[in-house]
Amino acid sequence: MRTAARRARRAHSTWKPYAVGAAVAAALVATTACEGDSDEGGPVPPSASASQSQSQSQATPPAPDDDASEALTDGDDAVGTDLCAMKDLTFTASKYGERGEPARHIMVVATNGSDKECEIQNAPEIMLGDAQGPAPVMEGTEADEPFTLAPGEKAYAGVLATGGNRDTYEVTFMTLTLGSPGGEAEAEEPVELEMPTEGSFQADDGQRVTGWQPTEGLAMRPVTQS
Repeated sequence: MRTAARRARRAHSTWKPYAVGAAVAAALVATTACEGDSDEGGPVPPSASASQSQSQSQATPPAPDDDASEALTDGDDAVGTDLCAMKDLTFTASKYGERGEPARHIMVVATNGSDKECEIQNAPEIMLGDAQGPAPVMEGTEADEPFTLAPGEKAYAGVLATGGNRDTYEVTFMTLTLGSPGGEAEAEEPVELEMPTEGSFQADDGQRVTGWQPTEGLAMRPVTQS
């Protein structure tokens, strides 16, 4: 029995060092594997990944708000120059042609008397005396687009009083209004123009008016060539 007990103790003492050595070896293998992954671009420790994500979020700007961008664009488009109103302008009429000739060609000038820019378009509505309606607009004489009048700048329109028809009538007063530019508002009240000649002049059913133009030449050329 003593011999059997000695053998058992010897076997037990031999197994214990072997078990401890195996555990140490396993730990060393695990440590080496972790270090190798880190050095060769393997899994990054959690703390490093968090730092990287935070840096990326700070470097990347937030995406623009589409609604806000659209609102800003719409606001820019909405801001523009107002159409000229009667209160912004002063008007004069003068005979255009040689001294001593009848007042067949008349030049009307609108001056921006306000302290802001405004746009003028279409043609003036001009009534020659007791005519049944405004003088018709000469075809092709209106500017393609509205144009801007800075304070003090002028727009021009030409009036053809007689178109060669036989029936004439005497004009002792003239009125002008801008009508309803763009059709966005009711026509404003007309103003009476100072007569371009002393007394009166003759008009007939061939009377015509040109659209507003930025220069005297563009306004009066169609009138003088008629």
